[in-house]
Amino acid sequence: MEAPVRPDKDSALLKFLYHNMAGRLALKLLSSRTVSIVMGCFLDSSFSKGLIRPFIKSHKISLKEYEDKEYRCFNDFFCRKIRKEQRPVDARPEALIAPCDGFLSAYRMKQDMVIPVKQSRYSLKSLFAENEIYREYEGGVCLVYRLCVNHYHRYCYVDNGMKGENRFIPGRLHTVRPIALETVPVFTENCREYTVIDTENFGRVVQMEVGAMLVGKILNYHGKQKVRKGQEKGRFLYGGSTILVLLRKDQVKLPQSLFQATAEGLEVPVKQGEMVGIKC
Repeated sequence: MEAPVRPDKDSALLKFLYHNMAGRLALKLLSSRTVSIVMGCFLDSSFSKGLIRPFIKSHKISLKEYEDKEYRCFNDFFCRKIRKEQRPVDARPEALIAPCDGFLSAYRMKQDMVIPVKQSRYSLKSLFAENEIYREYEGGVCLVYRLCVNHYHRYCYVDNGMKGENRFIPGRLHTVRPIALETVPVFTENCREYTVIDTENFGRVVQMEVGAMLVGKILNYHGKQKVRKGQEKGRFLYGGSTILVLLRKDQVKLPQSLFQATAEGLEVPVKQGEMVGIKC
């Protein structure tokens, strides 16, 4: 893993939306699923192709890492597939891998608490919309992978195992930038989808994808079936997004430096397939 970094400064627009009364009125519209669906339809259409080149330039994206393809629309480009050799998977059974590219934070789940981020508090119960499964993860750990728009937006399974059905929880679509976490319980308000995976090496793991502002869709490929470590699980369409991985107590050993970085408000850059922890 790379050295921890501090999140980029929030834009003037985000500060307006989350810290201004008029901005909050606009936010109610922008964070609605209706707006996301409309935006998603546009980004799925050929009319959006003109956005691709400016996006590449603005975010300094190198296409050399990605498979050659003619993109039919912006979303087609946004969830472009990376060359396999660019994301090698740590195949050792004891290695817990990152499911995606992103910025990693880690939290120990004491009692009913999941993620204490500034003024926001997320309970296991609310995260699962009161599904009783939350009781299994008290005392475990929660890994939060925050994806920005310039990250690779496909994600994989963290270990071999048998996955259950996907469970979708409807909601709104706030940004997953830290500014939103200060004032809104994002992970319990946003649309999200999760599955429970009975893994070979880390017990029963929850892998949850959380949508964000202007994300048109969380697209998971598989229902109940056997899955492989590093196998592509799904992809996000446009927008920054988040993946949460929950593990039971005493299943994985994580670097103390990771918890320390999180406590200091820092995030650790990671890439899909690299080891982030080791089996206990």
